[in-house]
Amino acid sequence: MNVFEGGGRELELRNGATEVLVEVLMLAVTALAREDWDHAFAAELARQDQNLMGRGMVGLRLEDLGWGPDPERGRAFALAVVDLALTRHRWDELGYDPPHAEDHLRTLRLLIEHTRPAPAPPADPTEVMAATCRHHRILTPLAWYPACVLCGRA
Repeated sequence: MNVFEGGGRELELRNGATEVLVEVLMLAVTALAREDWDHAFAAELARQDQNLMGRGMVGLRLEDLGWGPDPERGRAFALAVVDLALTRHRWDELGYDPPHAEDHLRTLRLLIEHTRPAPAPPADPTEVMAATCRHHRILTPLAWYPACVLCGRA
């Protein structure tokens, strides 16, 4: 079970549901990321890719996230990513219809809303590479992992 935590709440997801959540979030964050912290947030989402970290081995504690120098801006960006994903942004490119993704996104939105983000130093742009998968046009912000979440599908 993969667990996303924030604001005293949890979203527990099986491996398939986690994979879907990460895919729809990466499609959205790619469209919105502009500043260093945005790319750092995209990297955190990419680290939830089970093809990268191992099935059943991911999860995110929102309180532990480095929300950047302006945590409210960071929270607003994270909410904007979820909101864009809720519009089914680029879901037609997934090749499947994720029936429970909207419910999981709404729960994740509640977690983000109830999290009290703490300030953190600005993201180091040398540690957060903003590369893009040429095939899928999705951020691949981890320099040492060349595939995006859609390339990594089995």
